[in-house]
Amino acid sequence: MTDHVDRFHAAITVLAGNGTVKQRLMKAYEDYLADIEADELPDEVKLGFADLTSLMYRVAPLNGEGAVCASVRKMSTKEAGQCARSVVALYRELVRIAGDSPVALPLDQAKPGPTPPFLVKTS
Repeated sequence: MTDHVDRFHAAITVLAGNGTVKQRLMKAYEDYLADIEADELPDEVKLGFADLTSLMYRVAPLNGEGAVCASVRKMSTKEAGQCARSVVALYRELVRIAGDSPVALPLDQAKPGPTPPFLVKTS
């Protein structure tokens, strides 16, 4: 289960990165989620992941492109955004099931240092 949580975390990191939502969705799914079988996941997320997978493979590929690429290419930006939100929701549910605490951002752990001089307002 921890492997699945880690893979979904890596996928949402890609989704939060640079590029269009379609580019990010395609990369996140292909790199981290494509080889997960829905039956490997807990019952609470099986159906949601199966739905996501069917969306990612709904279009037959053309000219050497993959099915994921073809499917995302045919999606509207709104549909791609909904798929990205689905990945985040699945991750959130996996974390809840695993009993893990959400990943802390480095900023949460760092102690604030002195304010740089260029940020100090002078009178």
